[in-house]
Amino acid sequence: MPELPEVETVRRGLAPFLEGAVISRFEARRPDLRFALPTGIENACKDRVIVGLGRRAKYLLFHLDNDTTLISHLGMSGSWRIEANGVSQQTADTYHPRGKAGLHDHLVLDIARAGQPTGRIIYNDPRRFGFLLQSRTSELDRHPALAGLGIEPLGNALGGDVLAELLHGRTAPLKAALLDQRLIAGLGNIYVCEALWRSRLSPRRRAGSIVRKNGGATQRTDRLAAAIRAVLAEAVEAGGSSLRDHIRADGTLGYFQHRFKVYDREGEACPRDDCDGVVRRIVQSGRSTFHCPKCQR
Repeated sequence: MPELPEVETVRRGLAPFLEGAVISRFEARRPDLRFALPTGIENACKDRVIVGLGRRAKYLLFHLDNDTTLISHLGMSGSWRIEANGVSQQTADTYHPRGKAGLHDHLVLDIARAGQPTGRIIYNDPRRFGFLLQSRTSELDRHPALAGLGIEPLGNALGGDVLAELLHGRTAPLKAALLDQRLIAGLGNIYVCEALWRSRLSPRRRAGSIVRKNGGATQRTDRLAAAIRAVLAEAVEAGGSSLRDHIRADGTLGYFQHRFKVYDREGEACPRDDCDGVVRRIVQSGRSTFHCPKCQR
């Protein structure tokens, strides 16, 4: 499932092509994805200006000039690609093949500027676990998909003091608490494993154990908050991680997977210079967790 860095990478790839442009045509080649498409979505989008392209957690947000926002979730295999003048924007040596040409192209949005067509964006999704929702922009924070989401971890808002406040009194394992979207929005399995390794914290320890009794920050919360921000920023800069289905808007692969320290490294030596431990895989809440039991406490 694409995590925050993958979705942010797609947003940054689409934004220059879309922002300020007009959707001259909205074509739905099927009536549903994971869910039925919103009623009247074609009319709501036709001839509307895309005033901004945003992201909240793992959702792409297409803000239109008529108080409408399209909420796009990529699911497991969804991707948006740009075709300018009929040619996909992709690099041949790093292009990740999608489904059969055209077979899984479910949505097509023709794009124009100053009345002239400039290309289109196409949503492709072989498994159809992604979806497209619609909301009034003025009511976006109350939409069921977004209401209740926690703090955004990309940037400086997430500090040790904020993290301490979120984790205070929580008895769930630290990894489970970090994956709780009501606390921190957009964090997923890969980057939590990597951030916990960087901060030398065990995924098994109680979340509240790294916080002072009065709810104050500690060196552990400071280290963890800094590690979360750093690993996400580096992953975005690298274009995300391409493990199975993630593709950038220009068709190229992300490459942060080549920087993994523990994720999917079961049985390998811990890469920390002062540690002779071995990376282990355990299962928490049905998900694989990779960590070094020797240096992560």
